[in-house]
Amino acid sequence: MIVDTHCHFDMMPSPEAYIKQREQAGDIVIGMTNLPSHFQIGQAHLKGFKHIRLALGLHPLLAAESKKEVSLFKRLVDQTSYIGEIGLDFSRESYATKDDQVSVLRELLPAIRGKKKIVSVHSRRAEKELLSLLCEYEIKNVIFHWYSGPVGLIPEILSRGYYFSINEAMTVSNKGRSIIDMIPRNRILTETDAPYNEKSDIKKALSNISVSEGEVYNNLRELLTRIK
Repeated sequence: MIVDTHCHFDMMPSPEAYIKQREQAGDIVIGMTNLPSHFQIGQAHLKGFKHIRLALGLHPLLAAESKKEVSLFKRLVDQTSYIGEIGLDFSRESYATKDDQVSVLRELLPAIRGKKKIVSVHSRRAEKELLSLLCEYEIKNVIFHWYSGPVGLIPEILSRGYYFSINEAMTVSNKGRSIIDMIPRNRILTETDAPYNEKSDIKKALSNISVSEGEVYNNLRELLTRIK
């Protein structure tokens, strides 16, 4: 059984065909959304699926231009147990909007504080700032998706009870392997980040780091017990 905790199936050419295929295979897939309006559109298409879930998100790269969607996020937050993709991105392409990103995130986090949610976060070049905000708002059950930040910050992230979702691309890069080597096996989850990630084969990723599908499934089950 494949576990994909971070996938953008709503951005694929044929989302319904994709999720039907994954459901038939018995895989578990958590679909991210980039905007609350996308979640609102996608909800109806997930009815009847046992292993496929849709998360409510507001991507940091869209935060500056989509502030009007914050109120919709707040209205929809109780309609799912999954949040994502949210976070911060201070890379070169989006550094100019970092203040807007922080402002928007400071509105989103109170909406999920104290609620039983699993939260997938984007943290590129803003890992310390994001962790600080997550701690400030006491956000639990966080998965750091495709982490590429300082290795030295990983112990602090782990100390909060957080998880990391890894993908094939991470397992074939030196930086990615150095990060994965710091993560205990019981905090490893898997992801594709499809369709944005060309190296997204979860079976290959697990083979590359000698972790079994069963271990990842058990890690997810442990995380799910926190939101029961």
